[in-house]
Amino acid sequence: MKNYIFKIFILVLTASFFGSCTEPYALQTKNYEEALVIEATISNELKYQEVKITKTYKLEENFPTIVTDAVVILKDNLGNTYDFAEQGNKYVSVNEFKAEPNRQYQLKIITDDGRSYISTTEVLTHETSIQSIVPTVTNVNGVRGVEMIVNSFDPTNSSKYYRFEYEETHKIIAPRWLPVKAVVTPTPSPGVIDLVPRTEEAQFCFTTKKSDKIILTSTNDLSEDRVIFPVRFIKDSDYTIANRYSILVKQYVQNLASHTFYKTLKELSGSEGILSQNQPGFFFGNIKSVENPDEKVIGYFEVSSVSSQRIFFNFEDVFPNQLQPKYPYKCNPDPLLGNDDPEFFFKYCFSPFDLSCAGYTVLSALANGSMVYFNFSGGKYELYPTPCGDCTSFSSNIRPTFWID
Repeated sequence: MKNYIFKIFILVLTASFFGSCTEPYALQTKNYEEALVIEATISNELKYQEVKITKTYKLEENFPTIVTDAVVILKDNLGNTYDFAEQGNKYVSVNEFKAEPNRQYQLKIITDDGRSYISTTEVLTHETSIQSIVPTVTNVNGVRGVEMIVNSFDPTNSSKYYRFEYEETHKIIAPRWLPVKAVVTPTPSPGVIDLVPRTEEAQFCFTTKKSDKIILTSTNDLSEDRVIFPVRFIKDSDYTIANRYSILVKQYVQNLASHTFYKTLKELSGSEGILSQNQPGFFFGNIKSVENPDEKVIGYFEVSSVSSQRIFFNFEDVFPNQLQPKYPYKCNPDPLLGNDDPEFFFKYCFSPFDLSCAGYTVLSALANGSMVYFNFSGGKYELYPTPCGDCTSFSSNIRPTFWID
C-alpha cells in the first residue's frame, strides 16, 4: 500500500472540485484535517516484519510526515508479544517471525503524545502457492507486448481474494562503452586529456523497480479457485525487456474485508472517482483510536499468506527474429573537428573563435561528464552522451545477488 495513494483521501475529505471543469485547475486544500495513516501487512514469511506510520498531507505538499517515537506492538492469542523498533521511516520487528495458522493477531500503536490505536484481531489467510508465471505475447488495446500471467490454484476453494506486488529487474548494456575513459587534467592549461583503463563496471548495469499500483483479483464468481491473472504488461518496444529481464511476483491471499478495503482504495485512486461530482465520504479500515472512536484513522492491518516466484527471460526468448527495443537514450555521435594529431589538437586548438577547432568543447564536455570519448578518426573526435557509454550515469552497476544470466 503506497503512501502516495493516501493523498486521495485528502482529495475526498478536504478539497473543493469543479466536476465539469475542462480547464486546468490548481487544486488547493481547504479545511485540512490531519489523520493517521497506518500500513501493516504481517505475512507467513520468516522475516523482519514492517509497519509504517505516517500522517495525511495537503495537496500542495509532496511528502507525508513520518510518525516517529511511537510504540508498536503485535500480540497473539497465545500471549506472545512481538516488539517493533523505529528504523529509518518505518518500524521493523526486533526479531524475525512469521504469522502462524490458527492464531489471532492484534496490532497496537501508541504515539509519542500518548494516543493509542488498536486493530481488530486478524488470522492468517489460507495458503495458496503460485504455480507458474508465464510470459505471453499478446495485444492490449492494440499494443503488442508481453504479459506476465500468474497461475495458481486452491483446490479447497478457500482463498478467493488476491493482491499482487512485483519487483522487476532488467539488464542494461551501454552501446558505446569502451574499456578506457577520457580523463581531463586541468594543468597545464587549458587541460590535458588522458585515456585511462576503466576500473569500475560501466558497460553492464541493472535497474530494479517495484510495482506502485494496487493489483487485485478475485475468483469468488468462478466455479473453482483458479487464478490466471496478467500481473504486468510490457510493450515490445520497451527497453526494459531489450536484454535480460526478471520479475519477482508476490501473491497475497486476502480475506473479504481487506480485499474490500483495497478495492475501494483502488477505485478512489482513479481520476474518474476523484474528480466526479459525487464524492464518496471517508471510509474506515480496521484500526481505530482507543480514546476517541470518532477519530479518523486510515489504513488496514492484515495478516496475509504470501507466495512468491521469480522468472527470467531474454528478449529473443519471447520475440524471436525481432529487433530489440531501442536504447532509452539517443546515441548519435558528435564528431568534433580536430587535427590529425590528437596531441597537436589538444595543445593548440583551443580558440573559441576558431570554428575549425573544438578543443574547448571537447574539454568541457568530458570534464563536466556530459559526454564520453569513443573514437578519434579522420581528424575528428567522436563523443557520445554519457549514458551511451557509461550506464552508471542512470543505473546501478551492482549485480543483484539473485541474478542469473
